[in-house]
Amino acid sequence: MKSVTGLNEKEVNAARKEYGQNKLTERERITFSKKYAEKFDDPIIVILLIALGINIIFTFFGRVDWFECFGIFLSVMISTLVGAISEYKNEEVFRKIQQEAQKRRSKVYRDGQLIEIPNEALVVGDFVLLQSGDMVPADGVVHIGEVKVDQAALSGENKEVKKSASKVNVKFLDGTLDFWDDSSLFCGSVVCSGECIVEIKRIGDKTVYGRLNRETQGRLRPSPLQLKLSVLAKKISVFGYFGAAIVTVLGMLGHIVPQAGGNLMLWKMYFSDGLQVLSDFISSAIVGITVIVMAVPEGLPLMIAIVCSLNMKKMMKSKVLVRRLIGIETSGSINILFSDKTGTITCGKLSVVSFDGADGGAIRFEELSPPMQRLLYISSALNSGARYSGKGVLGGNATEKALLEFVKPLRGNDLQFTKLKENLFSSDKKFSSVWVKGDFDGTLIKGAPEKILQKCTSFYDSQGVKKKLIDKEALLRKSGEMAKKSIRVLALATADVFLENDIPNDLALVGLIGIRDDLRPDVKVAVAEMKRAGIQTVMITGDKKETAAAIAREAGIIENSRDIVITSEELNQMSDQELGACIQDLRVVARALPEDKSRLVRISQECGMVAGMTGDGVNDLAALRAADVGFAMGSGTDVAREAGDIVILDDSFSSIKKAVLYGRTIYKSIKRFITFQMTINIAAVAVSILGPIIGVEKPLGITQMLWVNLVMDTLAAIAFGGEGALAKYMMEKPRRRDENIMDKKMWGAISVGALFISAMSVFMFISQDMYYAFRAAKDDAVFYTGYFSYFVFSCIFNAFNARCDEIDLTKNISLNKPFLFIIFLICSVQIFMTYFGGAILGTAGLSAKEWALVIVMALLIIPVDMMRKLIVGKSSNRYS
Repeated sequence: MKSVTGLNEKEVNAARKEYGQNKLTERERITFSKKYAEKFDDPIIVILLIALGINIIFTFFGRVDWFECFGIFLSVMISTLVGAISEYKNEEVFRKIQQEAQKRRSKVYRDGQLIEIPNEALVVGDFVLLQSGDMVPADGVVHIGEVKVDQAALSGENKEVKKSASKVNVKFLDGTLDFWDDSSLFCGSVVCSGECIVEIKRIGDKTVYGRLNRETQGRLRPSPLQLKLSVLAKKISVFGYFGAAIVTVLGMLGHIVPQAGGNLMLWKMYFSDGLQVLSDFISSAIVGITVIVMAVPEGLPLMIAIVCSLNMKKMMKSKVLVRRLIGIETSGSINILFSDKTGTITCGKLSVVSFDGADGGAIRFEELSPPMQRLLYISSALNSGARYSGKGVLGGNATEKALLEFVKPLRGNDLQFTKLKENLFSSDKKFSSVWVKGDFDGTLIKGAPEKILQKCTSFYDSQGVKKKLIDKEALLRKSGEMAKKSIRVLALATADVFLENDIPNDLALVGLIGIRDDLRPDVKVAVAEMKRAGIQTVMITGDKKETAAAIAREAGIIENSRDIVITSEELNQMSDQELGACIQDLRVVARALPEDKSRLVRISQECGMVAGMTGDGVNDLAALRAADVGFAMGSGTDVAREAGDIVILDDSFSSIKKAVLYGRTIYKSIKRFITFQMTINIAAVAVSILGPIIGVEKPLGITQMLWVNLVMDTLAAIAFGGEGALAKYMMEKPRRRDENIMDKKMWGAISVGALFISAMSVFMFISQDMYYAFRAAKDDAVFYTGYFSYFVFSCIFNAFNARCDEIDLTKNISLNKPFLFIIFLICSVQIFMTYFGGAILGTAGLSAKEWALVIVMALLIIPVDMMRKLIVGKSSNRYS
């Protein structure tokens, strides 16, 4: 067998100097200027700019005030700038989070030692150890061993391909693209089974993966939530277009009727002046277009970006990385969660707690006799995917690492062995075996007690002497007793012969290894909170039935006799209909196989449930993709993290609970913003339509409406996006998959708020007392400033109504510190603009008395909405 020493430091530096780093060129970033330019692709902005151009022409004929043109231009520029800044910053935050979370490491031989280094540190000529679940870090050839790999990400063929060391010197040219070559491995492939050492031949951009990466620069598809909001925006747009058409017609009538009245001759004279008609039409059309701008909630997609950006940072602090927006949206509505046991419900740190032979046992390795120590060391170290390294134990699975830690006192012994053949462990076979020659000749076998013990005819006594096995049932009972104590049991045995993919007969039992993985300290509370949130937890494990049930009871997953615990074998004996009928009572699947996960997800979805699935291995890939939300474990394989919608960086079940809580919080924040924004939009359209009817041509000026649209779309999005994740959200039932984002309670709040603002607007315009409450000024500038300020402040105060569905509007406001600051900022800027907006906003400074009147009138929206809440009844907490 070939020995591997690896490169020394001098060779590494030389290779890095010649070939560079194993790093892909970053995807082309969208520059801020490009992002800003994209904002002008918006049809509404294009229409406004065209209208602005025509309006500028009419300024030369004295038909339009240039201040109005400048105001429109400035508002459009600021709107696009703010949108571009927000989206650009969000993309940068997400890119940095992704880069940080997706750093990978490889096991590489350097100077005769197996060490773990970042993939970027690999160089051409390195020898890398690849095991099941690893993603190939660069292109290379198999030096030692044999593996099966999934190359679907590169070749598109979704099947495993066998790769092994070649007997000839492989020519690995830059142009090589033979995915089916027997010994070539390509970056991005995933090791499904087996183990090998690969010699790195190409790195970074020169790999096949690197070339494909450069060729597939593209944008991600929008999430379902974004699509749902886009549909909502289109429906609201119809309302805006209808309102704009009415406003334009009424505006034209407002120009004609005062001049012509009911005299037909005067009507003809008016239309004979084409320039005047065109000027009046453009003036009316611009008001109509501005109404569309107010009615269409174009800030919704921006709000999603802002809310996700703000909450993604919070979630990262809770060890939750959102890879896809769909994960945020859907995690809040899952009602069944299929969770792995090891590392998620339990600590994931396995340790050997006992060794039991057929004639006695021990708690510590040092308590065994030297012959048994030697035999146990050979069985653990040679039949394993784990390796001793300069920094402890690397590779293998958690069980194999625990075994190597247990027999560590004999590490470095001078025993000599050669591996001849090997059966690697798989969840369907439930055993592994290796045929060795040297200081021990024979086959070493490790696996599930029920499979190993039935083929044992002899055992090794406490001194390592082989004897006939009489009482096999006692060992099976012992295994069962340990399982009931949440101890996982592993059987070790030897044989004189080796069989491909099977266990030989006439085994000699070495002993039973007891391994325990303690529950995470916080898992009981998290399971209980998930249950209160209407989420059913199903634990999936490779443990035997008794062990799995004991752990599930300890964690609170099993609570009564109705809760079902089944094995993979029992599961496969059930039809889809039978499984669907009992899936709501299912709590544990023991001795689970990879295909069981995918089937469970499919059946639960067919039953109308929203399924979440955790996973950390290659065999979890299909289930993670099939689930509504795939929760990949941070310590898992590269392919699992790539397939997951959300990565749980600390592997904790409590972090999954936090992901659900944040999902619900974000969804509620979006609904709050929609309630707030829709109230403003409908009120603005209604006022624009009612104004001409009561004799007011422009209740709100064009630049005033654009100003309202600017501050309410952007700053308010940030204010609502910072709401805290409240524990009470976990007391609610999950929302339905087909639930409409607009519910009756939202429509009630929107209708009352918009109707009150519209009614108060009409009252201000038709009431003589209100008119004379403001000082006289040219063009009634002070009165119209008072109305403009009332409209803005009533919207601002309504933000308190929208963020809380309770009478106490300040409840939990301390959890959203930006809210009060942004409200204060909007108020301050509005007051400032009334004094210094001048001709652009058409405003004039108000006196203290006038400000008091405006503020009191605007504050009335709060008691009005409180009355609505009292009539509706106590909040159902659906979006508060």
